[in-house]
Amino acid sequence: MKNSYDVAIVGYGPTGMTAAALLGQAGHRVIVIERWPSLYGLPRLTHVDDDTARTLQEICDIDRALADSSPTVYEWVNGDDDVLLSMATPMGNQGYPVHNSIYQPDIEVAIDARLRSLPNVTLRQGWILTGLAQETSDVRITVAPFVDRHADESRAEVVAAKYVIGCDGNRSSVRAALGVPVTEYDFHETWVTFDAEWLRPMPETFALAKQYCDPARGHMYMGIGRTRQRFEFAVLPGEDPEKFADISTCWAWLEQTHGLGPQDLRPLRYLRYAFTGRVADQWRSDRVFIAGDAAHTMPPYLGQGACSGVRDAANLAWKLDLVLRGLAGRQVLDTYESERRPHADFVVQSSIALGRIANTTDPEAAAARDKAFLDGSAAGPAPFPRLLDGVLHSDDEAAGTVAPQGRLTIDGRSGRGDDVLGGGFRLIATSDGLAAITEDDRQVLTALDVKVLDLGSATDEEGRYTQLLEENRAAVALIRPDHIVYGVAAAAEASDLIQSLGVALHGRVAAP
Repeated sequence: MKNSYDVAIVGYGPTGMTAAALLGQAGHRVIVIERWPSLYGLPRLTHVDDDTARTLQEICDIDRALADSSPTVYEWVNGDDDVLLSMATPMGNQGYPVHNSIYQPDIEVAIDARLRSLPNVTLRQGWILTGLAQETSDVRITVAPFVDRHADESRAEVVAAKYVIGCDGNRSSVRAALGVPVTEYDFHETWVTFDAEWLRPMPETFALAKQYCDPARGHMYMGIGRTRQRFEFAVLPGEDPEKFADISTCWAWLEQTHGLGPQDLRPLRYLRYAFTGRVADQWRSDRVFIAGDAAHTMPPYLGQGACSGVRDAANLAWKLDLVLRGLAGRQVLDTYESERRPHADFVVQSSIALGRIANTTDPEAAAARDKAFLDGSAAGPAPFPRLLDGVLHSDDEAAGTVAPQGRLTIDGRSGRGDDVLGGGFRLIATSDGLAAITEDDRQVLTALDVKVLDLGSATDEEGRYTQLLEENRAAVALIRPDHIVYGVAAAAEASDLIQSLGVALHGRVAAP
């Protein structure tokens, strides 16, 4: 078939872009279907964490993508400005600050540039999915130009792909075509969002992100990079949302709350958002997957919506890559949902828990909440859990955690570890660990193009890779392409660890 690809991706937001870039860079034939003819050009997400920044490093010019970014502190305060929670911004072990205020268009332009440099990637912007049918060996999708907000069926085309990924948002046409229901959590709040550009240098007050848990009206502000600002405030129970349809209402609120007006800010975007939490009941149907907002949506209080979608794409892309190259059985694709869905569900529920804190309107309940946080009897969100089920070595607690990235020097070349060592599977090892590797093990490592970091000859400039091994009393660590630790082992068990990876991938690369 003329229009035949390895992977078709529906949706060209952060999740779809990430999946397309990872698979395209791996050499696969990828087509992207996106209803809008050009990049959106305005910020929707305003925050990425260190995990996400590390993935962006892999798929674009990271310095260009984060050119207007800055580390940010996220404070939660009550109506009296007492600090209830503070989410600080240390340098994470991924090589980036844990919380980063970003300007989304910079990131999308950087990834788009990388994708347009790949001859094996086809971008169909201004096209929409109108049909999907699974065959024995591929998926046939029908696409048509999206003109005047309607599909031009007279110019429809059929595209064949071995796999399809629906990254097309919370109203996903791919999810609808599969008939997949969603589980919706009992959380429904409406907030007004106002994005603006500073007409003067950003006041220091607004350089951090601040969530006001004021029972009179919850509100927040945070930077959008260094020169733009987001303000949000709640529509209270019983209020008519149409009351906030005109931007003049927002200007009045900004003047009253922050002493700001049109002399300070140039509006970029003004709209109402319904904050909900939902998780799709099924993320895979044979050759079709959903990811990002198509699979889960969450309130914005943790800043994890786009981050979760990027994690989905990174998790799925390396598994599809191995299957398409014949290095893993298709069963490995089942682990996409078993790994990502519990993690995403945890993030959704954590976001909802924070949302309940932010949207408390009863003064007595708010006072009790404040007391609990101020006296230390209430705590902030729990750390994200490690992955527990999937392509993981089952015998150690390091498996399923995120591996660190530090600066490395190898053979005179210095830089971020992933850049110096290269992507894909990585083996971090001491000299003793390497000495324990057998010829059969090397066959597995070669088949999977595993990059080997010999800590005996490389310079671990920040000691992060050495620390990973020492903390786990290990001589070797196997890292997956999505930066998740597959497993660690002492020198005596190094061979067992490597051979188990072949088994985890269903025996396709295990030595005889």
